[in-house]
Amino acid sequence: MVKDVILIAAVTVDGFIARHSHEKIRWSKDLKLFKEQTMGFPVIMGSNTYNTLAKELDGRKTIKIHRQDDPGATLEQINTERCFIIGGGKTFASFSPYLTHLYITPHPLVFGVGVPLFDGKINELNLSLDRYIIVNHKEGIIQYQYKVL
Repeated sequence: MVKDVILIAAVTVDGFIARHSHEKIRWSKDLKLFKEQTMGFPVIMGSNTYNTLAKELDGRKTIKIHRQDDPGATLEQINTERCFIIGGGKTFASFSPYLTHLYITPHPLVFGVGVPLFDGKINELNLSLDRYIIVNHKEGIIQYQYKVL
């Protein structure tokens, strides 16, 4: 089974990853960093997230899951050092017991309503800041990388 299971997400400051489940995300300003970090590793996403992709994610094995799929069984099939969970909210919630890291990039937006980072009940996660990466200094966009304790 994979060693590092990393949630990676751009979020608004009020905790949403999209305005609605079918939104094609155009507001994220960390796509270059996302590509660098995920390149060569499997990316796991729910079917709604998969349907919002503008194009295939070249250089990465795409694993599309459905709500009835078992996250543990999905992870057992992965033979790489790490994989990334890239959305959406229900997928993040279902994989939450397996997460080893969270890479969160808050963006200076407030939606008020939308798809929350974790769309469903999860157990509390205790995190420790591992490092941060400045994505866009002028706009104050920083990716925070946390380890799950």
